[in-house]
Amino acid sequence: MRCSIVRELDRLDDFLQQKGQLHCAVVQGLDFNGVEIDWQRLDCQGAVFLGCHFPAEVTAEFLAAKGALVFPKIPGLPYETYRNRLYSRAELMEGWTPLHDRSKDKIIYDHFVARGKGRPDILESLAQRLHDHAIDDALQDLLEGRVEEGGKKKVIGIMGGHSTARDDEYYKKVVRLARDLSKEGYFIASGGGPGTMEAANLGAWLKDVDDQGLEEVFAILAKAPRYTDEGYMEAAQDVLDLYPHGGSSLAVPTWFYGHEPTNLFSAHIAKYFSNSIREDGLLAIADQGVIFAPGSAGTTQEIFMDATQNHYVTFDEISPMIFLGVKRYTEETMLYPCIQNLSEGRKYAEYLLCTDEVAEAVQFIKDHPPIR
Repeated sequence: MRCSIVRELDRLDDFLQQKGQLHCAVVQGLDFNGVEIDWQRLDCQGAVFLGCHFPAEVTAEFLAAKGALVFPKIPGLPYETYRNRLYSRAELMEGWTPLHDRSKDKIIYDHFVARGKGRPDILESLAQRLHDHAIDDALQDLLEGRVEEGGKKKVIGIMGGHSTARDDEYYKKVVRLARDLSKEGYFIASGGGPGTMEAANLGAWLKDVDDQGLEEVFAILAKAPRYTDEGYMEAAQDVLDLYPHGGSSLAVPTWFYGHEPTNLFSAHIAKYFSNSIREDGLLAIADQGVIFAPGSAGTTQEIFMDATQNHYVTFDEISPMIFLGVKRYTEETMLYPCIQNLSEGRKYAEYLLCTDEVAEAVQFIKDHPPIR
């Protein structure tokens, strides 16, 4: 049976509120053990169960006879294929100590590498695609305002070099920029790794911290400026101990680059196996604009991907492209004049800015809402 309207049920309270009427509902990642449910009276015609856990007496055959489709859990995996939420910092870091990294993040990465990384077998590749599909779905729940207060998110993407040190001038600029944009009600999204990505999530976390407080944070982080330095994670934890409550932001990392640590300053982590889905998706959700701090080949690729989305109005809107780093983008790489030439005669030509000034970048975004 084909359903014209599909209801998504990924919280137990929402499931119970249906009072047994599950016609054309998709039930994702719920554990029904210990929950009092009259399974005989359920209307399951057209319902789909994704990776749910049932009492022993509720079999797939029983549900299929009632008209449901059951996608079972794939055994032997260190990750959930049908998870109904994004990751948190605490979940990924569970098991980590300064002496031994047995975190969930590392265990999944080791499994990913052992199963072929970019060339997994057919069952593993299916499991990874199901996982990334679930992350896509959970990400939409967040961005559309169903996870936390504040309504639909106004997303600003911040891109830049993963190797940018914590004591670098542009690291500090990105922290201030993300902080000031968060104050203005924008939602910061980064690639979730170290360098500029960490600076973006850190700035959002510190949205209520003044300039003096930022300098104190920079001094703490300067003790281990690069992610390869001893004490790198501990310095980040020292900042969290100093400011245990912060602003919300999004990290979108990938296990493809799992040797780089996921930064600790994002409230929500959409971690993918597929790097291509992750990169294109991160740019796609940044509906209010993208800021490009100095970076290397990866940042250059993201610049042209974003320009392509604006050039062809891929997602039915045009949004700002801000190049943070005048020397980098006008002299060293010539990327800014290149994009200017590409945009000639098109509307997004008015949505380009190259600057070194945090305040100018913030004002430009405020003055240039997306053209839908």
